[in-house]
Amino acid sequence: MEKILGIAQIVVSVILVTTILLQARGSGLGAAFGGEGAVYRTKRGIEKTLFILTIIFGVLFFALGLANVLVPTLIK
Repeated sequence: MEKILGIAQIVVSVILVTTILLQARGSGLGAAFGGEGAVYRTKRGIEKTLFILTIIFGVLFFALGLANVLVPTLIK
C-alpha cells in the first residue's frame, strides 16, 4: 500500500509540475510589444482547463502526501 501511494505521488507531482510549466505567465499582446501587460482578462479554453487541472492536481498531491504520512501509522 505504501509503495502504491509513493508511486502515485511521484506521478501526480510530475503532472502537477507539467501543468504549472505549461501556463504562460504575462504573455498577453501588450507584453509582446513591451507593454506592461497588466490588463484584466478572463481565462478561456485551454488556459482555463490548465488552471483547473493545476488546482485539482495540487489538491490530489496534498491528499496523497497526507495519506503517505497517515497510512503507515494506521497500519502498524
